[in-house]
Amino acid sequence: MELAFRNACAPETATTVLAAALACFAALPAQAQTDTARGVKNPPLLELQRKPPRTLRLSASQATRAPVSHEASLDLNVVYTDGKLWNPAEQRFDKVHLRSYQDTRVDPKAPFVSPMLEIRPGDTIRIRLNNQLPPDPSCTAFSGGVNTPHCFNGTNLHTHGLWVNPAGNGDNVLISINPTVSFEYEYNIPSDHPAGTFWYQTHRHDSTALQVASGMAGALVIRGDRPPTPTQTGDVDTLLRPTARQSFKERVVVLQQIQYACRDQDNRIQFNPDGTYRCNEGDVGTIEHYQAVDKEDKDQFGPGTWPASGRYTSINGQVLPNFEGAKAGQIERWRTIHGGVRDTINLEFRKLRTGARSAQALKASEHDAYIEQNCTGAPLQQHLIAADGLTTAAAIRSTQTIYQPAYRWDTLMVFPEAGDYCVIDGASPPSANVNQAPPSRQLLGVVSKVAPGGPVAQDVSAYLAAELAAAAANLPSDVQGKVIADLKNGLRLSSFVPHATVQDREVTGTQTLAFNIDLTAKPIQFQVDGKPVDPNRIDRVLALGGVDEWTLQSDFVSHPFHIHVNPFQIVKILDPDGKDVSGPDAQDDAGGAVDPQYRGLKGVWKDTLWVKNIATKEKPNGKYTLIVPTRYQRYIGDYVLHCHILDHEDQGMMQIVRVAVPDGAGGASKGHH
Repeated sequence: MELAFRNACAPETATTVLAAALACFAALPAQAQTDTARGVKNPPLLELQRKPPRTLRLSASQATRAPVSHEASLDLNVVYTDGKLWNPAEQRFDKVHLRSYQDTRVDPKAPFVSPMLEIRPGDTIRIRLNNQLPPDPSCTAFSGGVNTPHCFNGTNLHTHGLWVNPAGNGDNVLISINPTVSFEYEYNIPSDHPAGTFWYQTHRHDSTALQVASGMAGALVIRGDRPPTPTQTGDVDTLLRPTARQSFKERVVVLQQIQYACRDQDNRIQFNPDGTYRCNEGDVGTIEHYQAVDKEDKDQFGPGTWPASGRYTSINGQVLPNFEGAKAGQIERWRTIHGGVRDTINLEFRKLRTGARSAQALKASEHDAYIEQNCTGAPLQQHLIAADGLTTAAAIRSTQTIYQPAYRWDTLMVFPEAGDYCVIDGASPPSANVNQAPPSRQLLGVVSKVAPGGPVAQDVSAYLAAELAAAAANLPSDVQGKVIADLKNGLRLSSFVPHATVQDREVTGTQTLAFNIDLTAKPIQFQVDGKPVDPNRIDRVLALGGVDEWTLQSDFVSHPFHIHVNPFQIVKILDPDGKDVSGPDAQDDAGGAVDPQYRGLKGVWKDTLWVKNIATKEKPNGKYTLIVPTRYQRYIGDYVLHCHILDHEDQGMMQIVRVAVPDGAGGASKGHH
């Protein structure tokens, strides 16, 4: 299906404010946006044109559970898009000109959140990526080095977290789709692929951070309808089907940090007196540079630049939006994706004080005081049921959920009473965030006008267990008893975990990895195991069918580790003194303040994980040690692991990994001779 690009603003847009207001910027108000105009919706669903289902050759036991297999295709265009983002500090929308994914269903009022893809296990999906950006000579001729950001108009596509073929026209991030070039990716989703919350993003080395910061990222949800059986686990989706008591309302939340800047005639960022970015009326914000253009300019990426910029985390393309349609006592499933470049988000919900003034006119620096005065309710319980798209063995209970870049959490939320609730990016402790400094709290949005509903017990976990046990009536009778017993025993979800626990006897080898930033090198080097990435070097050759136990550390500051294709299971996370801080009741206080982000992760499957180092001059021993085994299953080919602070990745903090066929002698085959 050809999905035509539709720009939010035509090139011939009038230049006067009045004409622009009547044309493509019709919604650009001179006064503050109204709360009622800021309802946030799920990202627009990109419907796939499906062909008739294929016939799968399966065994009798598989056939009873196998999904129907379809083929589907779409076009996704990479273009410059003119749009707007609300700037509360200025009480107006800022015009922006940014790279984005587009198709006909993108909301022109929120063009920088990409359309959502829904896929089912067994599907074959073909995405034709059409690079319609202007020519960029640095994509084919560049002398600055492979880890110097360039080729900002070259791109590719990565389906983050999917268990699919990484080679050829599969999930291949080692190719560059340059301007004017189209390329068709083909994703053959296995019939046994876990259902869950994933995402897609641009992933061309050297331009990833700049393009993701522009909004080139979108939600990808794999829907599953496989109930558990007495011998096989199933999809948690089958437990969360609507019942007479619960609708299980679903919200898909894409968090983005779009750090646009307006530049002066000398191409330097314009600043307000307080050091935040300034866009004058009529200016157009862009993201065109990684680094300062001269000594009078400042970097647009790097430590501390996001909070200093004064920009706001957007939710599905909206700044300070309202979440609508909630009802007290109703269980909601929040599929939340951190689609930002580098900065930590600590999600928290609190009741908003009755009569509180609107936050729409606040500067970013004023949010902390507003939250202190108005978001006065106790933090709500969050029950995390999936990490990075993979259902957990039991719901993890928390009042603050830390999202590092690329993290996804599926959370069951219950708003206990009518009213309004603050959605907050809380002040996480220094050791929990990329800047190693407590950030000022930010209001992300408001769950507004929660309607009255049924009574909610003070023990929300017990309430969830009872409501989910009632929902288990949707499941086959031969598994209902086990599921209900599990739910009543600590909200356990053992019937829905997609991967079996890695046993010690399975482990066939070990891998070690250390992140580092070499500040003594000129230029600074971003390294894995002492080296920046080299596209002509294969850093690890791993045997298909093997199971390695990985030991992860960081030699300097903290970094989110991400590896493509195969997820890993967390066995233990040791603080600098050797204490395991991953247990359900563990307390990680080695940095002087309690960091909740590792608690409850023991046994959890993920594809991205924070590797912490809290060293200081006074306490140089700050390394954490993370033990995570993984299986290399089904797929061979070359792919990558990297730090998911994307400007670190672009500057070399990445390795190329090869999974190869075993050679029969304990190694990996080098091919036929």
